[in-house]
Amino acid sequence: MKTIQAKDFSFAGEPVYIGIDVHKKQWTVSIMTSLKDHKTFVQPPQPEKLVHYVRENFPGAQYYSVYEAGFCGFWIHEALSREGLHNIVVNPADVPTSDKEKKQKYDHVDSRKLCKDLRSGVLRAIHVPDSQTQHDRDLVRLRKKLVTDITRRKNRIKGILNYYGICIPAVFPETQWSLKFIEWLKEIRFPVGTGNAVLNFLIQDLEYLLASKRSVSRKLLMLACEERYEDRIKLLRTIPGVGLIGALTLLTELGDITRFKNGDHLCSYVGLIPNIHSSGDTSLTGSLTSRKNLYVQPILLQCAWKAASMDPILLKSYHQLCQRMKGQQAIIRIARKLLNRIRFVLVNRQAYQLKMT
Repeated sequence: MKTIQAKDFSFAGEPVYIGIDVHKKQWTVSIMTSLKDHKTFVQPPQPEKLVHYVRENFPGAQYYSVYEAGFCGFWIHEALSREGLHNIVVNPADVPTSDKEKKQKYDHVDSRKLCKDLRSGVLRAIHVPDSQTQHDRDLVRLRKKLVTDITRRKNRIKGILNYYGICIPAVFPETQWSLKFIEWLKEIRFPVGTGNAVLNFLIQDLEYLLASKRSVSRKLLMLACEERYEDRIKLLRTIPGVGLIGALTLLTELGDITRFKNGDHLCSYVGLIPNIHSSGDTSLTGSLTSRKNLYVQPILLQCAWKAASMDPILLKSYHQLCQRMKGQQAIIRIARKLLNRIRFVLVNRQAYQLKMT
């Protein structure tokens, strides 16, 4: 009986599709050709093992792979791309899913679904930032997370004061946590030792987080002075309401602004469009869509509130909008106007000129 050697067969030029359901400890992989399903199997979370398998079984083929964005980030995409696979990363919410698949979820079903949709060409890849931008973005995001943690520690300390009826002296404004106020907190004594220990632990935790935030902020100042950001940050800061942190957040989260084909596309990415339900003669417009960038949208709304006070045109527009809607709804319109200015400045590399009339 003749043994078939590797040189006796080839898939040169033929497409092979790979759907990967990614988990921390294992991957569920489905492989299909243009005409036939090949195999669904479980393997360790190692890209090199997958690459070795497809090259052994489909030598010379064009390999196309896909997985859903999630906890694993983009290192898998980078590893597969280096090995010559045409990989894409997709938003899990954009993968077509039936009601049955939502109620009966299995890893092998998810991987086969990804593979079939990749073969059908219905999947839309998300933007994958370069490695440098990813790390810069992590630093900016870390500051936001530290601010959130600091707020939580402050609320816990205030909760203890309220629980035991300890009033804050009038000399300390409630919104300001100065060094003198923290020193006053350290002087508080409870009749039971464990009460003092709890308060001291929270104060120490708060001081550590405040020190971490200062260190991260200094690192962000250094990042803003680097060549790849310095010029664009100067341009963005010519727009009223946009500060250093806002500019860094926009640049690291949006990446290349030219990837957005128009202002509406950019607003959709940020999350400044409403939910719409239209059926027959009925059309309902709801609140802001839940599809958004969790870091750009909040900072942009903060910038919009500030810009509405600094820019006379935006201030007038805000007052006009408030005549027919609530202030919270009006500021969303202002944020859209501000986002259009940001896009114009970045696309044209032109400083914003504040008009007083």
